[in-house]
Formats: sequence, structure tokens, C-alpha cells
Amino acid sequence: MEKILDNRYYDLIISNALVTSYNTGDNITMMNDLFSLLHIPKDRMEPCDLGINAYHSFPELYTLESVVSMENTGEESRQIAATRGLFGRGVIVGIVDTGIDYRHPAFMNNDRTSRILSIWDQTVEGTPPSGFTFGSEYTKELINFALLSQYPYNIVPTDDPYRHGTAIASVVAGRSNDKEGFSGVVPQADLVVVKLKEAKENLKRLFCVPTGALCYQESDIILGVRYLLNVSNKLNRPLVICLALGTNQGGHDGRGALSTYLDNLMLLPKISIITSAGNEGNSRRHYYGNVTEEPFSDNFQLNSGGIDNEYFIEIWPYIPSRLSIQLTAPTWESTQVIKPALGQCHKLSFQSIKTNVWINNVLFESETGNQLILLRFRNMELGIWYIRLDNKDAIPFSFHCWLPSGNLISNETYFVNSDPNTTITMQGDTANLLSVTAYNQNTGSILAQSSRGYTRLGGIKPDLAAPGYNIPCAIPDFQYGTVTGTGVAAAYAAGIAVKIIEWAYIKGNYTAITGNQINRLMMRAAERDPDAVYPNNIWGYGKINAENIFNELEDF
Repeated sequence: MEKILDNRYYDLIISNALVTSYNTGDNITMMNDLFSLLHIPKDRMEPCDLGINAYHSFPELYTLESVVSMENTGEESRQIAATRGLFGRGVIVGIVDTGIDYRHPAFMNNDRTSRILSIWDQTVEGTPPSGFTFGSEYTKELINFALLSQYPYNIVPTDDPYRHGTAIASVVAGRSNDKEGFSGVVPQADLVVVKLKEAKENLKRLFCVPTGALCYQESDIILGVRYLLNVSNKLNRPLVICLALGTNQGGHDGRGALSTYLDNLMLLPKISIITSAGNEGNSRRHYYGNVTEEPFSDNFQLNSGGIDNEYFIEIWPYIPSRLSIQLTAPTWESTQVIKPALGQCHKLSFQSIKTNVWINNVLFESETGNQLILLRFRNMELGIWYIRLDNKDAIPFSFHCWLPSGNLISNETYFVNSDPNTTITMQGDTANLLSVTAYNQNTGSILAQSSRGYTRLGGIKPDLAAPGYNIPCAIPDFQYGTVTGTGVAAAYAAGIAVKIIEWAYIKGNYTAITGNQINRLMMRAAERDPDAVYPNNIWGYGKINAENIFNELEDF
């Protein structure tokens, strides 16, 4: 079995500069020009393996950022008109998600042939794409052959069991269906799809994520993006990627392997990447502490719900503080004080309850240079927990604290005095990516669950707001439904980006356009309330407005 699929191996992200130091011939998977995966075997995997190996070397865990409903509200798609005759012709829409139902008429031409150029299914063993070592690639020719068959899955055995990828792809580029009141934003664009394999169980166990929780690992997303680029370059066609995934791991500062990779791509011509801002605005999974007076300590509360048996918490203090941590259980039993150090992992237990806690109080997290306190809980006791932080230097300090995102935890676990700000999920904090929040297009108000900025370092996020409430979509098995959240808002914005790149590159108006320039154009032309100040941490630069964008383009 390939080591990238084998749960007996950890996948560690390393710089390509270090590959020659670790390469033994079969333990490296190249991800891109910047990073590779190092596969290391482990007979007995323990939570304190994170401590022996650096935090940032383990891939982050990503969750879905839209909720798909099989109920069709009967409301017509409020998709923009065919602005300036732009339908997405010649542009590739890239989707890295849960897969796609390629049999759905939303992804076909009028002659019933597919508009999907290829699918890389990371979950099916077969013939991988050139330059990759796992999964199966299905070409347009094979997909079209399957569509002629009575049993298409016997020929192309890839599907979308969670509906999310199909829904997102359809909102960007679904073919119109007047009977269902549905149309994608660019119904004539072609698609390339990556179906992600689920995260390795060893990575989920390392971060105390429930075994059955659906999540995807950062490294597979990076490989998926690289595949989309390979297809785009081979066909010499422009590419717009929609990423409707997010994570609460990391420093929420736009760093990390995936963010670094995507940030660089946005400066290249013929490519645009749109991402969701997250749905953590009202989840109560973020706490902000700001201590200005003696005794320079903060004691905040976590309500642990009965549903959540295991999960993690990340605490990111600001420089120059050096914080120690102590926990008090609902039974009023307290742990020892864990002081900041390098490369240490402490396993703590209690006399009165069965809860186990692993604490890494990392003084110098090697990727960011900041302090990181990582808490991981198993057999978590129901009730109110107290988390005490003290500054060893007896000076004012501030910090952010995040619980997991999405479905990795229930709404019964939350910070008692939570803060809805600084809740943009990690990749949404990336500087050059267009981070899209969601609003209710029927009322004009922001969705309560939409994550809020700014980044932990004060960067302006989100960038724009787009429609994201009960948007009509295609779902597997020839059905239509609706989808809500910042993931579908990103899909809507990705459709607008396709129109811009069609005008600029396909029609020859500005063939050197970059993703970063597309972002700036959309932000400049956003619809803004004259009584509000922009940019702000809820709306960014305002609501996306396609008509304004193309009015500006007419002046070029």
C-alpha cells in the first residue's frame, strides 16, 4: 500500500530544501515546488508524537463550509444575467471537495456529453494522474463513455456521498434548468474535479478528533490544487478554483503550507482562487483575552457538552508574553502549572474523573515564532472547565483561543464569554486569496453564522460578501436542493471571477490578468452602504456586484 494511504505512517509536511536529508527512496511525496510529505512509520502512535515532531509539520484538518439541503424551496436562482455575453466559455472551474455526481444533467452539454474535463478521485485505487501516486483519474472521454452505459458506475466508479462538492460545482457552473428554477453563474464553463480522500485516522487521533468526523487533510488539498494546475497548464486554459473548506487550526494569520502555496499562485496570470470565510461567527468557539492589570492572569471558562468526548483547543498569545497554563475540572480538581518550553508534551490525568489531557506549551512554534498552547482532551468531563493563563514576565498580555471548526465539535461545547470576531477560518486569512462571507440575499443581512475578521495580525478579512442563503443547487441522483453558508457564497463569487477572466483572457482584453488583480477589481466595485465604514470585519469591502464590475471594465 502507498505510504500516503497507510495509517501506519504519519505524513509530515517538510520544506523541499530538507528532502535530500530525509529521502530514503520511497518515503517522500512531492506536493509542489515548496513542500513535500515525509512518511514516517510508527508502531504505536501516541498524542505526544506531536512534541517529538513539530506542530506545523502535521497537516491541518479541514471541514466543509456549507450545509446542503435536499429540500427545494421553489425559489429561483438569483444568478446574475449573462453579463456582456459571458457564460464561462473557455475557462476551467476547479473544485477540490467531496466529489461530483458526473451523471447529473447540470454538468452536461445540450448533446448530453459531459462538461467535466477530468476527475481525480483520491479514494479509488486505479490509475493515478501523471505525476501522482494514488487515486484514479477519469478523463472526459471515459466519463462520456460511462454516460452512454446503463451502469455508468461500472466504468467510472466515482460519486459524491456527501453532496457538498456537487452542490458547490453546480452553483459555479451548473447548466440551467428552468423547471427547477436553477442556473449556475457560468453554465458554459468546463470543470475539473478532485474528490478528496478523508483524513488519515492517525492524524485524527493525534488531534483527538472523533473517528467518525468528516474532515480532510491539508496535504491532500495541496495535491488537489496541483492537479488542477497541471490540467490547466496542459490545456493552456485559464483556471478559477473554488475552495469551500476551512479549519480553525493554525495562527489565523495566513501562514501555513496551503496558505503559502495559494498566496504565491494568486500572483500568476490566468489563475484565480476564491475561498470561503467560514461559518464560525455565532458558534462561540473563539475567545479573546486582553489582560492589562496585575496580577496579569486570565481565568476563562469552557462549557464542555456531553456529546463531545474528545477535541482540541489552540491558544495563540501575542509576543512578547510567555504564558503558563493550569486547568481546573468541573469537580474543582486542578492540574499542575505547565510552563512554556520547547518540544515538551505533558499527559495529565485526574483523580476524580476519567478525562485525559495532553498539553503542549510551545514557547517558540517553529513556523511562526509565536507561542502556542495546544490542549487535547479525551474522555472529556461534562460541565464548566476553567483555564488559567499567567504571564511569567508580569506584564500585560493578550491572546486568542479557538475550538475546532465545523462538524468536529457540537454546539454544546463553547467558551462562556466567547467573541464572534477573529473567526475567519485559516485559509480565509491568506492575504492574496479572495475570502468571501455570506449574506441573506432575500433580506440583505449578513448570515449570523458567517465568520468575522480581522486576522489575528490585523489583516483585512473578509474581502467581500456574496449571496449564501438557500441558494438553489444540483445534488446527486438527478435532484435539486439548496445550499447555505460561506462555501456557497465563495462558489457564487468564483462564478463572477470566471466571467472576469473570460472577458480578460479568453476575449483578449487583458491577457496578463492575475488572481490578485481580479480580487482588487471585485473589491473596488463592491456595493457599499453609504452609512457604514469600509472595509470592516463583517462585510469586508461590501457586497459583490457584477454589474458594477463590468461597468468599470468598460472604462478600460
